[in-house]
Amino acid sequence: MLLTKPHLSNSFLPPSAPPPPLRSSHAKPIAARRGRLRVSAGLGRVDVLSEALPFIQRFKGKTVVVKYGGAAMKTPELQESVIRDLVLLACVGLRPVLVHGGGPEINSWLLRVGVEPQFRDGLRVTDALTMEVVEMVLVGKVNKNLVSLINLAGGTAVGLCGKDARLITARPSPNAAALGFVGEVARVDATVLHPIITSNHIPVIATVAADETGQAYNINADTAAGEIAAAVGAEKLLLLTDVAGILADRNDPGSLVKEIDIAGVRQMVADGKVAGGMIPKVECCVRALAQGVHTASIIDGRVPHSLLLEILTDEGTGTMITG
Repeated sequence: MLLTKPHLSNSFLPPSAPPPPLRSSHAKPIAARRGRLRVSAGLGRVDVLSEALPFIQRFKGKTVVVKYGGAAMKTPELQESVIRDLVLLACVGLRPVLVHGGGPEINSWLLRVGVEPQFRDGLRVTDALTMEVVEMVLVGKVNKNLVSLINLAGGTAVGLCGKDARLITARPSPNAAALGFVGEVARVDATVLHPIITSNHIPVIATVAADETGQAYNINADTAAGEIAAAVGAEKLLLLTDVAGILADRNDPGSLVKEIDIAGVRQMVADGKVAGGMIPKVECCVRALAQGVHTASIIDGRVPHSLLLEILTDEGTGTMITG
């Protein structure tokens, strides 16, 4: 009699551990490729750091004044980029000073109170009500927000305005009848800044100042940054703007002038190639250079990490002006 092995259905089989995963002949090559990719990415970052070394050595211990405003303040992504760049520069030994405007924020609050923003030759027309809004927004809101963001990113920031310790003394603009409380910089007393800078803190300066009588004035942030750069003996002045830099042809974004001296800039202004809001920028750069700042750059604040590109590489995003 033929004996056969009884058939048992799966429901009667004892529980057992799941079968071991199949060994794929591709598993090791895939893991190896992933490892090589990680190493390659790491080497890429190390290469960047290595290439930045000469620039870090050149600027270590040097003060760099950055004017921040306009397009670079409009989106959280660009704002984060600028803040992280500042903190990184401080971490590798530079001494950044941040001078800021807040045009978009001021415009927004003016519209909330029913005032239409007005400009003349790139400068804000500032009546008494506008001056109140400017001071509240720049000193009370924008300044403290930037201080908080720098602190959150790992830096230590100290918020100031031109009134603090008479950092900036203002005087009325020669065109005060048309511009209102738009002031010029009569003088800068950087005494309050020196201990902050040497303690590796980042001064964050709102450009509201007072004259000898205590009257508040709105100071153009580009102009203030140039005067502050001269007063602290900065190595470099950087103006973040919302254009690529100085263009040989204002209608051609591809005509960027990468480097130019003072005489060349003055000729471009005389020829009408530099006009509007770019005039205060180039004028403040020229004044800063004449007072001992080594180089001044007008760079594209719309480009992420434009500060690092300008300082730690040879590939800046704008125009460098030399003496």
